[in-house]
Amino acid sequence: MCTVSMFKWDVVDPGPGEPVAPDQRLAWGKTVGIGAQHVVAMFGATFVFPIIMGLNANLAILMSGIATICFLLIVRGKVPSYLGTSAAFVGGAGAIYAQEGGPADVTGAILVSGVVLGLVGVLIHVAGPRFVNALLPPVVTGAVVMIIGFNLAGVATDVYMPADRWIAIITMTAVILMAVGLRGFLGRIAIFLGLVFGYVLSWIFDLIGVGGVEGDRVNWDTVKQADWFGFPDKTVAGLVGNQNELGNMAEVGWHWPDFSLTFTLLALPAVIALVAENMGHVKAVSGMTGTDLDPEMGRAVAADGVGTVIATAVGGSPTTTYAENIGVMAATRVYSTAAYYVAAVVAILLGFVPKFGAVVYATPGGVLAGITLVLYGMIGLLGAKIWIENRVNFADPANLVPVAAGLILGIGLDTTGVFEVWDDFTLGGIALGTIVVIAGYHLARLVAPKGGDGTMLAVGKPGVHEEP
Repeated sequence: MCTVSMFKWDVVDPGPGEPVAPDQRLAWGKTVGIGAQHVVAMFGATFVFPIIMGLNANLAILMSGIATICFLLIVRGKVPSYLGTSAAFVGGAGAIYAQEGGPADVTGAILVSGVVLGLVGVLIHVAGPRFVNALLPPVVTGAVVMIIGFNLAGVATDVYMPADRWIAIITMTAVILMAVGLRGFLGRIAIFLGLVFGYVLSWIFDLIGVGGVEGDRVNWDTVKQADWFGFPDKTVAGLVGNQNELGNMAEVGWHWPDFSLTFTLLALPAVIALVAENMGHVKAVSGMTGTDLDPEMGRAVAADGVGTVIATAVGGSPTTTYAENIGVMAATRVYSTAAYYVAAVVAILLGFVPKFGAVVYATPGGVLAGITLVLYGMIGLLGAKIWIENRVNFADPANLVPVAAGLILGIGLDTTGVFEVWDDFTLGGIALGTIVVIAGYHLARLVAPKGGDGTMLAVGKPGVHEEP
């Protein structure tokens, strides 16, 4: 519930190294400065992901600000966090476009996922976080995240990369070097910096006449025509496919979502990744602030679902809590929710600058190839990170076998492939792989012999079964 006290912060002037609590704030000048840092931190990913998903970047920035305010209200100001564009639905969006869906189909499928995420949050609030951990243990969540990332490999190599292979490779190399070589905050925004680098390099190549592509790499005709202030136009009716891949991003704006069971099932697996992501972020904030936030876990997950529903209801992008902004808090030790309100307002104002969106839409395909080669792989490897951090035992066949089958289905049946269940109802690789991993894991647990390692050859040393 929203109360007046949520908008009252104790003004503090901390000494070096002293933290600022969520219910405190610095002087407004300093608070605005911290809020600006949060905008920069979320900015790169929040507008990169809409481009990849074929949605409007201006609308994504604007709605991320609105979603953040809703989040802060729902968690009663106890969990400082920013809701930026989620990468979890990139795979689902690609699968929907591959099956002749359009932007409205993407936002419709994601909206339903947002409703499900909100209901999961309510369930966590009532039953407690342990219930979700039992239903979706690390071996399952890691596999789903890996499927979501690696299923997209073909989009990077077969869709974006042919536009300009050399720019793709150079941009990819720049991202790798910046991600590894830069320290602190700059290292965190290496994807964004790589996009800027590739964009400028493409312009320079056009300027000095480096060939290899048809036409100019950077075309700013739409930028010149765009207004400085205004609301995104309505999406052109009847669009099919990812308009960014077709070069028609100017046709994508705000729109009402369309709903389809087939497309919804392609997006739903991302809910599992978002639940794990949100719970992990709340735990991280809890550790930094020294406050037990487990009672707020369900509210935080539900709030993310609400933010996603609100954003996609008008054609915006899905939302999630952002590790980038958690990193800013870790660096500054300022956990004030006042700074997040400032960041949200700035994002909303930025969303009303169409010329900015036009610049974003003009991003060359080769540049998108370079960043997605890294980005999609990183998403997939986050699944392996979940396994490692939770010491998942793959010597146990009950862990190994269903995950192995689900991974091959989910990755092998990429965004261009489908599994026909019956007429007019198909499942893509992400959805089918997720179903196999979840159902297969719990079925394997039911039949696995107690106290043994099963009868099938396992990789690694024998070990005990992982208990959820």
